[in-house]
Amino acid sequence: MADLFSAEPRQPLAESLRPKTLDEVIGQQHLLGEGKPLRLAFQAGKPHSMILWGPPGVGKTTLARLTANAFDSAFIALSAVFAGVKDIRAAMEQAQQNLDQYGRNTILFVDEIHRFNKAQQDALLPFVESGLVTFIGATTENPSFEVNSALLSRAQVYVLKSLTDAEMRQLLAKAQATALPELDFDEVAIDTLVGFADGDARRFLNLLEQADTAAQSSGIKKIDAKFVENAMTLNARRFDKGGDNFYDQISALHKSVRGSHPDAALYWFCRMIDGGADPRYLARRIIRMAWEDVGLADPRALTIVNDAAETYERLGSPEGELALGQAVVYLAIAAKSNAGYNAFNAAMAAVKKDKSREVPVHLRNAPTKLMKELGYGHEYRYAHDEPNAYAAGETYLPDDMPEPRWYKPVPRGIEAKIAEKLAWLRELDRAAGEE
Repeated sequence: MADLFSAEPRQPLAESLRPKTLDEVIGQQHLLGEGKPLRLAFQAGKPHSMILWGPPGVGKTTLARLTANAFDSAFIALSAVFAGVKDIRAAMEQAQQNLDQYGRNTILFVDEIHRFNKAQQDALLPFVESGLVTFIGATTENPSFEVNSALLSRAQVYVLKSLTDAEMRQLLAKAQATALPELDFDEVAIDTLVGFADGDARRFLNLLEQADTAAQSSGIKKIDAKFVENAMTLNARRFDKGGDNFYDQISALHKSVRGSHPDAALYWFCRMIDGGADPRYLARRIIRMAWEDVGLADPRALTIVNDAAETYERLGSPEGELALGQAVVYLAIAAKSNAGYNAFNAAMAAVKKDKSREVPVHLRNAPTKLMKELGYGHEYRYAHDEPNAYAAGETYLPDDMPEPRWYKPVPRGIEAKIAEKLAWLRELDRAAGEE
């Protein structure tokens, strides 16, 4: 019995396979590949504060630990779920001791930083600003919404992605080569496990460990899809608090709204609410859908979704969810247009690659005598003094820039009327040009 109690517990597979170097990391090549941002940051030899944003099991904690190892820094980890201001102060005292007694800098890693409230996040600021610690936060939530702007401005945000199916297979090969050499899977079993892991490396390794235990109990070495189905516990609800795959459901909700199918849109919305999705997050996505897929074809939709979000803030759950659900239904049945969305993207792309063009002199403001003498505002035509309140033939673009025609209204909803008005105004421009 003494041996039983003195034996060290078996290390979980996910921990035993945790990468020891940057080159061992599977996935995140958009950050870690040669010439990519995080690789360059490591090669620069100087750590900087950062926020690692991505879904569970993609390597946020691993990268934080590798950062500490790469820069020979002390590593202090806090979980925002359990820690408070008192724990932050204790961590800062330890960091000061690391510097004074051992001459070592400290990496402070805060997991789930979005769980800290404003006061707790503010408590970090003076120590991050002074350089006492290099702050690394990990979050599954959009830091733009969940992290204080003051803290966010002092940290570089890196977006981590779910592992691809190919990368999950690399992880399987690594596990089989090291910790599970006797375990073999057929292709369908691998596809099943990869699918249920949903890009989460930690979940995938836990499933492999579970498969290994079940296989040993059954006395088999070859695992097929039937064994996976019968012998393993696979939770079909695959996102936090019990919902199905979060990003798949958001995609299904968005596409159902875009496809004008109110029942499907309401189904996916309710599935996410039932699964524990944050209604505030859903509200933000619903507002985005209104601007992206309905736009000016039905401007009432924009008011309705904003009112629904405000209603939720006032009522909370579950009463406020009714408002969001009805907003989803309205978006699904509303006239659709992505003309404004496409115009904005086209304009942004053009501006980014274009030169800096001068503002035409007649459009410039002239608050001083000198500016007036230079011709600023000269010959500007005040639209309200023109027939139809429209200065036909006037141009408002830079002098050397052709009309881009980015905005192309669709023949649906209010935009059909907008299209008619634009055609009429352009006819006035044409007639003015002939004169």
